[in-house]
Amino acid sequence: MARSGWWGRVALGVAMAFSASLWARAAEEAAPPKGVKILGISCSPRQGKTTSAALDLCLKAAQEVSPAIEVELIELAGLKIEGAVAAGEDDFQKLVPKLTDPKVAGIIIGSPTYFGGPSSLCRAFLERWMVFRKGFALSNKVGGALAVGGARNGGQELVIQSIQAAMLCQEMVVVGDGKPTAHFGATLVSKDDSIAADDFGVATARNLGRRVAEVALRLAGR
Repeated sequence: MARSGWWGRVALGVAMAFSASLWARAAEEAAPPKGVKILGISCSPRQGKTTSAALDLCLKAAQEVSPAIEVELIELAGLKIEGAVAAGEDDFQKLVPKLTDPKVAGIIIGSPTYFGGPSSLCRAFLERWMVFRKGFALSNKVGGALAVGGARNGGQELVIQSIQAAMLCQEMVVVGDGKPTAHFGATLVSKDDSIAADDFGVATARNLGRRVAEVALRLAGR
């Protein structure tokens, strides 16, 4: 009887431990995942204008995908960023910790379109990414690109391809805008310094933000 009682206590203890493990696992799965952040970086020399407005649409759409998503908009307007790869101390150094933060799972870069190319600020910013290739600090972060122009076919896709090329050289996972538009990225038209009337462009911005968030979560094991 004593031996039987001992085995009973052991069996009860195992059952209770197993039950507690199941409850802990269920609680962990029910809790929102943490540590997934998406940066939106506006490379327009004009702060708070159409490029940042388009990125804001992207980031809001990304947040709608999951409560785990955190977002931050960074505007380069007013910052001193020299294009020379060997540039000394300037404002780019302040951005390095933000870009390489392990918590950052996605980066969306937006630029206005100037003669079929990105802004000089965007070019300088991307040229300084050479420092990240030493250890591929941006590897496996999800990358998306956005461009705003003065016409529907104003060179936005050329700007996007230029940004994506820099991302590919960093071993980033590059995505376009998601379905149903599903092309290269977000392409928006600015009229009277506003993107509000461009329904198609707004849709591509939202789709891009959602797609970056979806892939970032999947790569993070969420």
